[in-house]
Amino acid sequence: MESNPLHPFELHPYGEFHLFGLDITPNKAVIMMWIVIALASWLLYTAGRERRLVPTRLQSVAEMLVEFIRGMILDMMGEKGMRFFPFVATLFVFILFCNLLGLIPGAYTVTSQIVVTASFAIFVYTMSVVVGFALHGIRFFGILVPPGTPLWLLPLMIPIEIVSQLARPFALAVRLFANMTAGHTILAVLFGMVLSLPVFIGWLPFAFTIAISGLEVLIAFIQAYIFTILTCVYLGDAITLHGHSEGAH
Repeated sequence: MESNPLHPFELHPYGEFHLFGLDITPNKAVIMMWIVIALASWLLYTAGRERRLVPTRLQSVAEMLVEFIRGMILDMMGEKGMRFFPFVATLFVFILFCNLLGLIPGAYTVTSQIVVTASFAIFVYTMSVVVGFALHGIRFFGILVPPGTPLWLLPLMIPIEIVSQLARPFALAVRLFANMTAGHTILAVLFGMVLSLPVFIGWLPFAFTIAISGLEVLIAFIQAYIFTILTCVYLGDAITLHGHSEGAH
């Protein structure tokens, strides 16, 4: 058995494939993302196809998911934010399925890779900036001035807001990556203890493993929710400029 608890996060290429000079060799994370996309698409398509007056269990789950995401968008962005429903719903479902499927022994947790979470975070933040300038033009810089700030505080508040804005994608990426990596690392350490300790003592870390596995399922939902709700917050700020515009929360 590997002594390094981080070895489950290592990625190794499967073969060697190139296209137009680019290395497109798949690894476990890439294959896992394909599986996530295929499974999520199939489940949602199946749920949407079976539209019955008395909904099936799968249809009920899909309807609750839609209402849950719709509620997040309305709370954070208002009616104007519903135009982003397809993007927000796709983001939430993808991250949730990545988190949950990563709990299956032998599977890979895609969201434990900082390059994946950073790509999502940078895209989300860039999108919020583009939306802000598209809707407000030069007035979008007003997001750097919190409502009610006295003029004499502007030289202090504007640099703070700039730093806060630049920290958004970093915090968004690290939060998801760190939580998913930490949970799986703890599980790997506990499994190692179960295998290395005598049977009469090994049951204790095994019991902790079961408990933490249940907690990881909850964390999978929570982290998908936090990433999505912060996405809604950032887009909501771009739409309303901290509530400066009409239609604020």
